[in-house]
Amino acid sequence: MKYKVIRNPKYDFIGQHYATNYPNLHKYPATMIPQIGIELFKELKISNCKLLDPYCGSGSSFTIGMNCGINEMWGFDINPLAVLISKAKFTKIDLNKMKSYKQKLRNEVYEFIKKEENFDKIQIPDFYNIHFWFSKNVLQNLSIIKFFINKIANKDIKRIFLIPFSETIRECSYTRNNEFKLYKMKSEDILNFNPDVFGIYFNKLNKTIFLYEKYYFPKLDSAKINIDYKKFETKENYFDVVLTSPPYGDSKTTVAYGQFSLFSNEWLGIENARKIDSLMMGGKISNSLYNKGLISNYINEINKKSYKRSLEVSSYYYDLEDSIFNVAKSVKKNGKIIYVVGNRRVKNIQLPTDQFIAEKFEQNGFKHLFTYERLLGNKSMPLENSPTNKKGQRCGTMTKEYIVVCEK
Repeated sequence: MKYKVIRNPKYDFIGQHYATNYPNLHKYPATMIPQIGIELFKELKISNCKLLDPYCGSGSSFTIGMNCGINEMWGFDINPLAVLISKAKFTKIDLNKMKSYKQKLRNEVYEFIKKEENFDKIQIPDFYNIHFWFSKNVLQNLSIIKFFINKIANKDIKRIFLIPFSETIRECSYTRNNEFKLYKMKSEDILNFNPDVFGIYFNKLNKTIFLYEKYYFPKLDSAKINIDYKKFETKENYFDVVLTSPPYGDSKTTVAYGQFSLFSNEWLGIENARKIDSLMMGGKISNSLYNKGLISNYINEINKKSYKRSLEVSSYYYDLEDSIFNVAKSVKKNGKIIYVVGNRRVKNIQLPTDQFIAEKFEQNGFKHLFTYERLLGNKSMPLENSPTNKKGQRCGTMTKEYIVVCEK
C-alpha cells in the first residue's frame, strides 16, 4: 500500500533556520527546526498534554512544546552530548547564582595561570590519539578550565558551563571546524594555529549565558521536562503526542552524531565515547535481510549491488521497527505521532522511510492521517555523496523531508 504524500510549501520555511526563533546553545547535526512543530501543533490543535521524543537530540521538540503550552515532556537519547545540551537548555537555574559562579571561575582560572608551577598540578587526559588532534598547549589550557569547572558543586549550573567548554574543545582542536565529521587541518594551517583557549571559552560562556537567559529561561516556568541518557522503553498508554525526527539511517554513513560528539564525550569522561555510532539505530549490522512490507523490495535492489550495504540498511529498519513498536504502545488512544524524516539514498536507490513509518504505525494500531512533503533547506547535511564509491561519481542526497502524522 502506498501512503499519500501531500506537497505542502507552507512547511518549507525557506530562509529560516533553527536560530530564527531559538538560537541553539551548542551546534548539533541535523537539528529539526522548531517552526515545523509549532505550525503542526496549531494545525492539529495540540496543547496541554504529555509529549514524547524518543530520539531527542539537542531538544527541538521541547522548544516546540514550550511554545505550544505542553505541560509535560519526555526525551531520550543515547548520545551523552545530546543529553547535556538538552538538559542545559531546559533546566531552570538561578541566574544570579550562575553569574556569580562565572565570575568566580574566571578569577580562579586567570589567577591560577599567573604561576608557572601551577601547571604541574593539572592532569591532562590521555584518550586515544589525543596528541594527533590537540597541541600540548591547548591540552594544558583545556585541562585547566575543566579542572575548575569540575569544582562547581551545583550540577545544573555546571552543565551550562560545560556547553561552551564542549564547543571550545572542537574549536581549539586540529579539526576543520565547518565539518561534522572529523577531518584534520592541512599541515600548513596547523603551523599557524595557536588558539586563545581561555579567551575563546569565556567569550562562549558569556554568549551561552546570554542565550539561555533571553530565550530559554523565561519559558521554563511550568513545563515538566524529563530528559534521560538511554534508549526509550515502553511507557504504556501514557503520551498524547510523539514529536520526533529519527536518525535517517545508521550514523556511520549518514549524519555523523558519534564523530561530531567524540571529543566532547571523551573530555566529559564518557566510557563508550568511541562506540556511540555503533550503539545508535542501525549501528550493529544485521545478519539477515529485512524482508517485510514495502521496504523489502528496495533492500533487495540494494542487495543486487552490495550484500554488505543491504545488511547495513536492514539493521536500521529492524531497529526502527522495534522502536516504533515501543512508541506505539506508549501512546494513548486518539494520541498522535509526528515523525519528521528524510528518505536517504543508498547505492542510488531512494529508500521510502516515510512510507515504512506509516506502514509500521498502522500495523501497531494507528491510522495514517497524512504525510507532508517539504523542501529541505535548513539542516546541516551533505548535499552530495558517492553512492557507488566510484571516483568522480556523485549523487544528490536529500533535498526533501517528510512529516508523517498518524493517530491511534
